[in-house]
Amino acid sequence: MKMFKVLILFAMLAVFFMYCTKTDQVVAPSSTNTTDLLCYKTTTIPTIDGTVDAIWANAQKLNVTPVVPDPGNGLFAGYAGKSYPATLRAMYDDQYIYFLAEWNDPSNNIVQPWYFNPTTKRWAQRGNADQFDANGNLIKQGMGQDQFAMLWNIDNSTPKFASQTCYASCHLFTPYRNYAGVMVPNASGNHYTNGAAEKIDMWWCHLNKDLVTNQMDDQYQDWAGGPAVTDTVGGNGNGRHADDLVPPVPFSTTYTNTNPNPSNANGALSNSQSLKLDGTGASVSVPKWVVPNASGKLYYQLTDTLAGGVAIKVIKVSSWGTLYLASGDSINPTGDAAYSDNAGITPTVGSKCFPSFLANPLTGGRSDFIATGTYTGTSWVLEFKRKLKTGDVLKQDIDFTSLQDQAFGLAIFNSSNYQHGIQPNLMLKFQK
Repeated sequence: MKMFKVLILFAMLAVFFMYCTKTDQVVAPSSTNTTDLLCYKTTTIPTIDGTVDAIWANAQKLNVTPVVPDPGNGLFAGYAGKSYPATLRAMYDDQYIYFLAEWNDPSNNIVQPWYFNPTTKRWAQRGNADQFDANGNLIKQGMGQDQFAMLWNIDNSTPKFASQTCYASCHLFTPYRNYAGVMVPNASGNHYTNGAAEKIDMWWCHLNKDLVTNQMDDQYQDWAGGPAVTDTVGGNGNGRHADDLVPPVPFSTTYTNTNPNPSNANGALSNSQSLKLDGTGASVSVPKWVVPNASGKLYYQLTDTLAGGVAIKVIKVSSWGTLYLASGDSINPTGDAAYSDNAGITPTVGSKCFPSFLANPLTGGRSDFIATGTYTGTSWVLEFKRKLKTGDVLKQDIDFTSLQDQAFGLAIFNSSNYQHGIQPNLMLKFQK
């Protein structure tokens, strides 16, 4: 009889604990699930250093396969159908949410380096995307950026986001580059939402640029002034903005879309300028800063360009390509293959080619993330963290403190400009 009572008590306790478990935490999705990302509650903080700490073994992997869509207008010509399989893991504690993303990538390119073309006698940059002929055959590989992005619904303000996530903000319109690389005009193709109250949080990591300063870019999307200025009527309304920026009302397509940072240098800057040939001729694009005879530099730091820095400003260019520097020196690239591109399909630029950007930290609302990525030689390992609730007061960031389920979508770019694989309709679920 006593044994029977013990068994009854054990059964009651088992039911009690099962009930508590089911109501106190989200049930982990099965190993075959490809939509739910279970966010593991941790007391051990992972080090954001681009290596996979042992604690990540407790966080379940979500397997995703972002695929480059074909919107039917040639926007992603030559890329449509490509896929970038990846895994994603998430953890959180009382202050932060942590993410680990991993995916294969056969190459880690220098981003659009400056090279000298001995035939045209002009400085040029390798394209940031692959180029194709009219039949879709690859004729020249680009040297664009590897990028990773995520979209989130701010305060559930965007009704379509629950079912469409990435596709809830319109951006698959013209202009677009056709197979021959010709731009088709008449509209912007920029992101914008579908209502004045709708906002989407956009996390964007330019792996070859932002990770130099251990960051990723925090931006957001709004409705860009509505149908009067967006693509629906062929306008140029761009609803993608840097955090801290508030577009004017009424919306103008000519305002400066930059973060109002007093230093006027927020994030990576382009190492480019326009000069006239021989001072009076046609305007051409040339590097703005150079480090003479430097070999294999992937980027310059902004501090390299200041007084006492190693970079020297280019102040003049001749009609045969010689660069004249503020120091009084000059660089004559003629006959020096180290300044040249191989001109073939596969990009192989010379060792003296100049970087295309200046690395510089993100500030203000754009700097909410700490991020580190490691390129292993065959793949990317990206770790990043952000506070559950940032200091945002402009409704430009998602707030995770409620620990409610959050729909999201992600994108992976492989050495490209705007062409990217998309994985919509994902769900973040917090373990409680």
